[in-house]
Formats: sequence, structure tokens, C-alpha cells
Amino acid sequence: MLRIHFTGNDLAGVRMAARPDVLWETILSFHRLRDRRGSVVYGEWRSEARRRLGAETRLLGALVPSRGYFPDFLTPPQGILGLDEGLDAVGATPPGRLHTELALIGAARAGHPAVPTALRTLADGGSKPLGRLLSALRSYHRAAVEPYWTHIQARVEADRARRGRALLDGGADELLASLPTMLRWRSPVLEADYPVDRDVHLDGRGLLLQPSWFCRGTAVVLRDPELPPVLVYPITHCEPPTLRSPGLPSLAKLVGHTRSAVLSAIGDGGTTSELARRAGVSLASASQHAGVLREAGLVATLRHGNAVLHTLTPLGAALLGGGGAHGRTGTRCYARNGPVTS
Repeated sequence: MLRIHFTGNDLAGVRMAARPDVLWETILSFHRLRDRRGSVVYGEWRSEARRRLGAETRLLGALVPSRGYFPDFLTPPQGILGLDEGLDAVGATPPGRLHTELALIGAARAGHPAVPTALRTLADGGSKPLGRLLSALRSYHRAAVEPYWTHIQARVEADRARRGRALLDGGADELLASLPTMLRWRSPVLEADYPVDRDVHLDGRGLLLQPSWFCRGTAVVLRDPELPPVLVYPITHCEPPTLRSPGLPSLAKLVGHTRSAVLSAIGDGGTTSELARRAGVSLASASQHAGVLREAGLVATLRHGNAVLHTLTPLGAALLGGGGAHGRTGTRCYARNGPVTS
């Protein structure tokens, strides 16, 4: 079990990542590529990704074991800024840190720190081995992750909106309590199902919550307690909400397929740009349809700085969800133990 210990300052320092982290998604996707679980969510992606991949998986296979520890230097904080910035940070990893973290991979296999044979040249920190690693990461990302990035962004944005609403409703306590079921908030400790028994003391540094499309089953934290604390957790994977409500014709027939998709994409809230990505339409189209839905009383719109935030009204939520208390009764979501309804 993982236990993350909070102080009052840590609660004040809890924050949501602004977007998906390109390197966390890349590394975690390599885990998903090699397991057979989660076929409902990842099955089609696995088939397509495997057709695109080549020799880059050999180095990554030695560096990222199918289970257990993988080096912290692969997921620097700069990954939130984009692939180039993240890879630049990986390439700047000091040789001493490379050797220490690569030796921990061998410790899991041999019972004592030892750099695996396939990684010894990389552990020495030379520019050529690091260059090969960066090339392999870039090639793998382009083949396995980049084609799906728009979808990953949309799902992470939807999760952020859900957590943001919890934060507005009840502060950091409500935000932590809203996390997926493998995470349990028992103030002042956040517990999580985890492969090993571990305690993490935030000591006033706060915690970055990073939702991830490719994270599955358990949350992930960095091994090095001196690094900035981050908790990577699985988003809830959902099928599109049902477009049929008791006593109503198909919502798609009622308001049109595109407009129903925009209404569905609003979910727990989103900007016009986020709606466009989630619904797969242009920015102008999303804005136009959101305006029509607003005039019909289904959507409320507020301006926040330079962005426009759309949320469902009670009428819009009831129409979308079939009259449930929160307008979400038609959404089937996949958690670790199978489909649940939220």
C-alpha cells in the first residue's frame, strides 16, 4: 500500500496538472503495449501501435521492465511542456543519476544494485548512448502515442474538469476524495493500492495530481523522495453517454448528431477549445453549437480571462443523462474491476 502524508501546507499546495504529460504517457503506454489487460480501452490501440513500431522497443524493453521500477529520469517535470522540452531534460540527466537509477533496475532482478548488461553503456553517460535513448523515445512516441494525442488530451481535460468541480464544491478535501476508487482519502493520508508498501511524506511541498490515459490499475509516484512530488493516476475511461432518455426520442435526432456530440463533450465543463477537441469538430463549429445550446437553456457560459467556460444546466444534464440526479446515468465507465456506472 502507498500512503501519502499531508500537512496543512500540503493541502494548500495540491494542484492539478494543466495538461497530459507527454513523457508519462509515453512510458506508461509502453507498459500497456506489453500487457493483455484492459482490452476494451486499449485493444484497438495496441493493434494499431504494434503495426507502426520497429526496433525502438528493444532499448525501451530493457529500460522499462514490464513490472516494477523504471527510472525516474525518464519522466522529468518538463514533460508537461511537450516532447522536445521533456527529451531535452532527459538528455541533461547527470551521469551519476543515470548510473544510480539504472542500477535500481538490476536490484529488482538480482536482489542488489547492478546495472543490467544491456544498459551499461547508457549508465556511463556518454553522448552517443543518450542520443540513442532520445531517438528511441521520440520514435516510439511518434508511432504509439502521437496519433492519439488529441483523444488523450480530451479525456484528460474532462478529468480535470471533474476534479475542478470537486475543488470548487469542497476544497482540497473534496478534490482528493473525488479521485478514482484505488485512491482513498483518509485525512491527512491519501492511501492507494500499490505493489509495495511505501510512505511518502510531502513535508510542505504540496502534490501535483497528474491524470493519465495510459495509467491503469494503480497510481504511480516517483521513487526518489527528493524529487518534486507527483501522483499519476488513471482517468476513468467512459463510453459515450447514451443518447436515449425515457420518454424522449434519440437526442441525436432531436438536436442533430454534431450538436448532441458537443452537448455530451461538455460533461463536467470545458472551454470552447476543449469542446472542439472532445467532439472532434472545428473551433468555430463548437462555438456555434454551444451558442445554440445556450440559447435553448441547456448550457451556461461564463468568461474566465481570455477563455470561455461552458457547463451543463440542470436541464441539459437531465436531457443528456436521462433525468438522473447528476445527468450522468447514461455513462458507462471502465475502472480496474470492470464497467461501473457513474
